[in-house]
Amino acid sequence: MAVWFLLLLGLITYLMVQRSVARITRTPIWLLWLVLMTPAMLWTGWAVIHGEKQPPPRELMIWPLVICPLLYWVLFQWGRRQPQKDKQTQRQGKASLPNPATQQSTTELNPVRPIEPNEETQLRNCFPWSVYYIQNIEYRPQAVICRGQLRTKPAEAYQRIKENIEAQFGDRFLVIFQEGLNGKPFFVLVPNTQENKANTAQKEKLTRPGLALVLLIATLVTTTKVGAGIAGVEFTLSQFQSDPSIILKGLPYALALMFILGIHELGHYLTARYYKIRSTLPYFIPMPFFLGTFGAFIQMRSPIPHRKALFDVSIAGPLAGFVVTLPLLFWGLANSAVVSLPEEKTGLLNPDALNPKYSILLALISKLALGSQLTPQSAIDLHPIAVAACLGIIVTALNLMPVGQLDGGHIVHAMFGQRTAILIGQVARLLLLLLSLVQPGFFLWAIILLFIPLMDEPALNDVTELDNKRDIWGLLAMALLVLIILPLPQAIASLLQI
Repeated sequence: MAVWFLLLLGLITYLMVQRSVARITRTPIWLLWLVLMTPAMLWTGWAVIHGEKQPPPRELMIWPLVICPLLYWVLFQWGRRQPQKDKQTQRQGKASLPNPATQQSTTELNPVRPIEPNEETQLRNCFPWSVYYIQNIEYRPQAVICRGQLRTKPAEAYQRIKENIEAQFGDRFLVIFQEGLNGKPFFVLVPNTQENKANTAQKEKLTRPGLALVLLIATLVTTTKVGAGIAGVEFTLSQFQSDPSIILKGLPYALALMFILGIHELGHYLTARYYKIRSTLPYFIPMPFFLGTFGAFIQMRSPIPHRKALFDVSIAGPLAGFVVTLPLLFWGLANSAVVSLPEEKTGLLNPDALNPKYSILLALISKLALGSQLTPQSAIDLHPIAVAACLGIIVTALNLMPVGQLDGGHIVHAMFGQRTAILIGQVARLLLLLLSLVQPGFFLWAIILLFIPLMDEPALNDVTELDNKRDIWGLLAMALLVLIILPLPQAIASLLQI
């Protein structure tokens, strides 16, 4: 099992490295991939040789996590490409500009048409001095950058400037409003490929219900097979032919897990539709081993209009998934068996003998569901639905991690802005590494977070801040993350008598 998981992790890691750094460094992708995968390879090798029950020595856990990120950074910087600058760019100085059209590669973007002198006058007239006093215009291969002084509220300025540019240039540009490294907001005009006639056929194929249905059925089969194993039944084709009723043993786990994952993605999908963001249907990823699935996802194919939409779309998935997970978790725990706590420490999620004190939230719900049956020497032999619900809690926590393009990364980006979100992401990575010294089960999470880029894509209006209500919901989401991943303090455990 460890080898199969290593292969899957290796494939995901390679794709992430190729997507995130291939264009900005000359260092071979395979070498960067090898450095990042070294800790997982060492730990998997130890598990294969010595068995999964014998944990690796602490030095083998810590030093690869210290050396490999440093080596990765050195190799990345050694081969880093210097961006090509034209003469005007050299005079204006460097500027960092993320690509707002996340669905189109750089080579697919149409070059910006030159702005003629009369057009530049038209462009300057789009910026009233009482709204945004424009100071200079920079021309880039893929964008026109307009810098100046903001004279009114960001939301009013963006709406006014956007309307003026559309009146003068039609749908030629997408108008982006974001904050610079110096804290001053600036406008960016990029080619509007969303309205290009060449994309008409692609728009028609955006929603593929046939593909979504095939993946749904395939995932139902794989999760049912894994669920039968969790229920203690060996699910094989020959046994199914002789006794079709054995499928019923695997269905509780399969249906519960797919329901949780489906509701999570449906929350994203419906909120995106509310804001008229083009997105695909939820697609499940079948996997014939481990959990039976590698989750589900949707793809958004148009820019996000503002930070409020970014926040709402991002938080809708984890909250929707968590709301449906809670009753399933309570019912599953209430129908689970209480067993003796093993003398040897087990993994973070051992369905045969789960220690509820691994998580504050799990311990509280376990005590509510099992009452006096749960004692300090007790563990829980999980019902298949409880296993699915525990996985749902883990999925919620992983998605709420405030790093990069995870839901939590989008949330802190919408709450605090891009620059602060990057800092929060770095701190979150460090804290999870420290937590993994206490909870070894978080080592894999810590590795995955190292592969996720910290930079998030900006919304079209990436300057206007959220209202107080959304800030409170964001803080509650981060509090939920803390309740899930932190172990139960001994003082609270004594109070609950567990």
